[in-house]
Amino acid sequence: MICAVRDPEQTVGPSDADEPSDPVRPAATPRAFVLSGAMLVVSVLAGVLAVLPAPYAVNGPGPTRDVLGEVDGEPLIQVAGAQTYPSSGELRLTTIAGTGGPGYPAYLANVVQGWFSRSSVVQPVEVVYPQDVTREQIDESNAGAMVSSQENATVAALTELGYEVPATLVVAGTVEGTDAEGRLEQGDVITAMDGTPLREYQTLVERLGELEPGATVTLTVTRHGAEVDVPIVTGEREDGGARIGVYIDPSFDLPVDVTINIEGIGGPSAGTMFALGIVDLLTPEDEADGQLVAGTGTMDVTGAVGRIGGIRQKLAGAARDGAAWFLAPDGNCDEVVGYVPRGMRVVPVATLHEAREALVAIGAGTGDDLPTCAAG
Repeated sequence: MICAVRDPEQTVGPSDADEPSDPVRPAATPRAFVLSGAMLVVSVLAGVLAVLPAPYAVNGPGPTRDVLGEVDGEPLIQVAGAQTYPSSGELRLTTIAGTGGPGYPAYLANVVQGWFSRSSVVQPVEVVYPQDVTREQIDESNAGAMVSSQENATVAALTELGYEVPATLVVAGTVEGTDAEGRLEQGDVITAMDGTPLREYQTLVERLGELEPGATVTLTVTRHGAEVDVPIVTGEREDGGARIGVYIDPSFDLPVDVTINIEGIGGPSAGTMFALGIVDLLTPEDEADGQLVAGTGTMDVTGAVGRIGGIRQKLAGAARDGAAWFLAPDGNCDEVVGYVPRGMRVVPVATLHEAREALVAIGAGTGDDLPTCAAG
């Protein structure tokens, strides 16, 4: 509302003589009206930006969690059936905070902010999510990946520490175009290779590692209660090793019970830090020895560290929460160049064993001798 302003030259009339006069205000100028109008326009635009959905997904640094710490007063990692030991350091898994996509639309304000943030990435929604996928499907997939990540981390950690982890190797399917297609059936249980019993998943991996692609192996499987020998000509993996061309859904008989208490975080990328946390708890050595070490990476049951997405956002989140060291999959090294926060060292690791050795070196004060992805 625009109020009338008294002329500055106006004098007080006789009827006003006995009453206090109003303060004299300067006359409105065209410039004042222009500025007021501009501010009104900016306010309206800001309001529109805040509520107008945009067809983009924005990912930035998410929270970190100390896997050696507690959640609601309970240890994040709980172990039963083996002695555990205290640690004076922190091992922080890292996450991405995202908006945009099914069920969680990004708004123009989020997109604009992401464009101007060095630690955020803005992408069209269709690049990030498959067409017609629902939020329920996304959440279910992330939850399943987290459960699998925890089991893989437990198996890898116990194997790293010398435990025997018996496994039942169940065929979940065959790879199209391989010799196993049509020879092995879903539900077959692989019990031996060339007469060598396969009581652990690691044994199968080790035996395949000794073969050249194209070699013929004889798999002994249990099928409908009967034992069957199946000859298979091995194929070649992308990395050049031999494969038998089956998808295996292993069932593990864990010698130590490990429970990981974490909610609100999904996906497989915390596997490496889970595994390191289990190793730290089950060994008397204080590996981190007071250091705050962050990291990321998937973990398979053989102890291999896999590449992940959002490495730059995770680096920023780790730096924000005080980490001077970051363990990254070696497959992500090329992505961190130019994005390493000041004062942070990013150490590439390809296996759990390498990650464990790096952690010990950091705790011992010799971490400066470790290789790095890029200078901090």
